[in-house]
Amino acid sequence: MTQMAADQTASAPRRPFFSDRYKGLVLGLLVLAYTFNFIDRTIIATIGQAIKVDLKLTDTQLGLLGGLSFAVLYTLLGIPIARLAERRSRVSIISLAMVVWSGFTAACGFAGSFVQLLAMRVGVGVGEAGLSPPAHSLISDYYEPRRRSTALSIYSFGIPLGTMIGAVAGGWLAKTYGWRIAFMVVGAPGVVMALLVKLVIKEPPRGHSDPAERPALAEDVAAHAVGAAGGSWLGREFGELGAVIGRLFGSWPVLNMVLGVTLASFAGYGAGQFAPPYFNRAFGLDYATVGLIFGLVGGFSAGVGTLAGGFVSDWASKRNAAWYSLTPAIGLAIATPIYILAYSQTNWRAAALILLIPGIFAYTYLGPTFGVVQNVVETRQRATATAVLFLFLNFIALGGGPVFTGWIIDRFAQGAFNHTGGLTLGQSLSGLFSGPGGGTARFATLCPGGIAAPGSPVALAARCKSTLIGATQHGIIVTLFFYAWAAFHYLLGSFGLAKQLGAAAAERKMREA
Repeated sequence: MTQMAADQTASAPRRPFFSDRYKGLVLGLLVLAYTFNFIDRTIIATIGQAIKVDLKLTDTQLGLLGGLSFAVLYTLLGIPIARLAERRSRVSIISLAMVVWSGFTAACGFAGSFVQLLAMRVGVGVGEAGLSPPAHSLISDYYEPRRRSTALSIYSFGIPLGTMIGAVAGGWLAKTYGWRIAFMVVGAPGVVMALLVKLVIKEPPRGHSDPAERPALAEDVAAHAVGAAGGSWLGREFGELGAVIGRLFGSWPVLNMVLGVTLASFAGYGAGQFAPPYFNRAFGLDYATVGLIFGLVGGFSAGVGTLAGGFVSDWASKRNAAWYSLTPAIGLAIATPIYILAYSQTNWRAAALILLIPGIFAYTYLGPTFGVVQNVVETRQRATATAVLFLFLNFIALGGGPVFTGWIIDRFAQGAFNHTGGLTLGQSLSGLFSGPGGGTARFATLCPGGIAAPGSPVALAARCKSTLIGATQHGIIVTLFFYAWAAFHYLLGSFGLAKQLGAAAAERKMREA
């Protein structure tokens, strides 16, 4: 009897043990990777005013550099990279991606024109496409379902942390050495971080932390995944992709959460791209001071909100899973008017102090949304689910948010430039659709880069400055209303969410047991 039990134990699939300390180390390294991701992605917002003046850009062009140029290949490449991550080493994919985006970030410092800088930003997007889909999949294999929102909110803490470091370091470097050196300095450390990720993080078995029994070794899972489906390779790929799309867009609660995260991100990327330049323009602050302000805002306000969203929703979901959607709905509804109040101030200290508050509520949407997305799909669809979500989210939010805000600022500026005495927000919106009036002078021509050319009359210089300040303020405020729209979709998503998550868990157990 003893020998038989021993034989059974020896023949049972080996299930590797990962201590909580090691899981914490893995999660910490992935947070650092995401931090570098956002340093390289968002530094252009902090030093955007310096680039605008140096290269004589419009705000629409500045929005393209911060949004669409980055987002196009970032979103499109996410799908094939995610499909590769379902079968190959996710750790290797992340390490290689870090080398690519860090190299292109450093190369941005050598750009001599808008087109060259645009090309470098596309390269940054290519590299950064390889991080979050495999990272979300790794985290879901290390942490069980009821801890995933917390774990993914901790991973998402890389967003405010990267924004903070990028703002403070980028602002100081731009002030001290210029915007080109800023790109070079922040890009280089990512290569070292890529090596650390490759050496330390182990590839866990797929579905390692799910309740149902799983094959214990990663290679066993890979063999099962490849051999399970029939038909052509391309047919299987489209079948898997279609199944994931159906999960995310074919369910009322999940669809509304996807719409919520997209609209909230649209507001965040759009307003965030022009918030530091607004403080430069409106209050005459230098890049280092503005970087410090938004570093503190991003590190404290958005950081607390990001972490709180995961912890609070995981805790509240023990009573009702609808709180995964209600938590961000309430948070975004509270944050919207506080954001608008901050950008309505005439004193930069008052504006900065108020901005410390709304992010605590606004950024609660990240962890719960990512957790729900991971929990409604099957084990070997998790990287793909993140990629599909990011394709939709980032093409609209990251690709469109900064461009929309830049475009509307340019339109507001043109309308105000031909109107004496300044415009209210309502008048700016009315002029947006009726076209410029009161003259035909072109703001972009007479105020290249937003400032009058050297040697211009004092009156023209003052007019350029006041016009740009008012247009930037109004453009940011208009974009902030997307937060309220996002809150509405999260509220809608709470209806039926508990039932949807329960059905997905039951189906996953039946399929993968």
